[in-house]
This record gives sequence, structure tokens and C-alpha cells, in this order.
Amino acid sequence: MSDPVLERRSIRKYTDKPVPDELVEKLLRAGMSAPSSGNEQPWHFVVIRDRAILDAVSSFHPYARMINKAPLAILVCGDESLERSKGFWAEDCAAATENILIEAQELGLGSVWLGLHPRGFRVRKMRELIPGMPEHVVPFALLPVGYPAEVKRPSNRYDETRVHHDRW
Repeated sequence: MSDPVLERRSIRKYTDKPVPDELVEKLLRAGMSAPSSGNEQPWHFVVIRDRAILDAVSSFHPYARMINKAPLAILVCGDESLERSKGFWAEDCAAATENILIEAQELGLGSVWLGLHPRGFRVRKMRELIPGMPEHVVPFALLPVGYPAEVKRPSNRYDETRVHHDRW
């Protein structure tokens, strides 16, 4: 039996095969199914297929070279105006991001988490690339998405020394 959580790996090489809109919608549905503080769902998602925007990311993000080959990326954003429990939007967006990554694995796609928040420079540069993005919306993570051009086997990362029972 497969376990999508344990099989999910960061994929940084993609084929040039386009990702159909139906699969993108499934990724977004997975993201929006994430738990959130008070069920606030303080997120927005920007699907980026514009090659000029995708190619510009690697000019300011030191770990984004792979995006130049990805057919699209999903920008996960937190909307501070939707927050009642101040400060939890980042946790909520992290849960949405992980759901998208796991769903990509399930759909035969590959993706990798490119962190933007809390790096102010990356947040600012990403915001500049998206026309009309309001100031109260914070670019949180960017997920290049595509069909994998590499195979990565599951990795056993379980470390018993990090587990504590009832005390440290």
C-alpha cells in the first residue's frame, strides 16, 4: 500500500508536458481543504503560467533555478485581512502548501516548496511580479509544478531521538 505522505519528495526537474487545468484545480482543492485556525482559510492562490514571471523568480530567489523548466507554479498567499487569530495565517498557509505537495504526488506530478515568507526581500520581489497584489496579501510559498523528469525513492526520515514521551 502506498503512502503519499512518505512518498512525497521535492522534485526539481520537470518535463515540458503541460499540466491540464483539471489537475491544477485538484491541487487547489487540496490546498483549500487544509485545516486553518478558526476555519478562517486566510489564503489566496495565484496560478502562474506566464513564462516571464516564472523566469524572473530565479533572479531573486537563490533556490529557484528549477522554476525555469516548470510549466507552472502556484503561489500560496496569506491574506492578513481575513485573520481573526493574528499570526496564524502562516501556519494555515503551511498546511495548505503541504496539502498541495501531497496531492501533486498523488496525481503523478512533482513539486517543491520554495519559501518566500518570512524573507522580506523575497516577499517584496514576488509581490512586484504579480500585478494588482494588495499589500495585506503576503506571498508565502511558491510551488513549481510539472510532470517529474526525475525519480526519487521514498526516504526514511524517522528519527527516534526526536521523539519524547511524557517528558524531555
